Amino acid sequence: MNSPHLTIVLVDDDRTFTAVMQRGLERRGFEAHCCDNGADAIELCARLQPSHILLDLNMPEVSGLVVLPELLRVAPTARLVILTGYSSIATAVEATKAGATNYLCKPATIDEVLAAFGDDPGTEEVEIPAEPISVERLEWEYIQRVLNDNEGNISATARALGMHRRTLQRKLQKRPVRR
Repeated sequence: MNSPHLTIVLVDDDRTFTAVMQRGLERRGFEAHCCDNGADAIELCARLQPSHILLDLNMPEVSGLVVLPELLRVAPTARLVILTGYSSIATAVEATKAGATNYLCKPATIDEVLAAFGDDPGTEEVEIPAEPISVERLEWEYIQRVLNDNEGNISATARALGMHRRTLQRKLQKRPVRR
């Protein structure tokens, strides 16, 4: 990080997580600010013009994917990383297309978060898993892709998948399996 003034906005509805992350980032020289929803994040980023934004994907009022373009519009020089416990290939692609610098899965350490903001993310070697992806993970990825295709509409996604809306909601409430 070569910026003389490092300001980061943490956007996550998990207040414990943001408090811990804020303390760790402040120890590393950042001026860290926290908020727990998209509207506050837009206002804070417009006012502070942060150098970095760490954005949660799954928030109660509005998805981080919806807020992402507006955050980059009000703070155009900021580097933005998505950090989520509900990762999928579809949302990673969508976030990158919308301008995210990187996309990380929770849990992530402060070192991993800082590395994700790096200027050259292609320098690290990518580990290829020895085992194939599990059926459960493939199902999660497919559901996320169809949900994204239906712009987050649960009823339309359930119809497209041929399952009951409540069944889909239960599946979406579970954390995805790692592999």
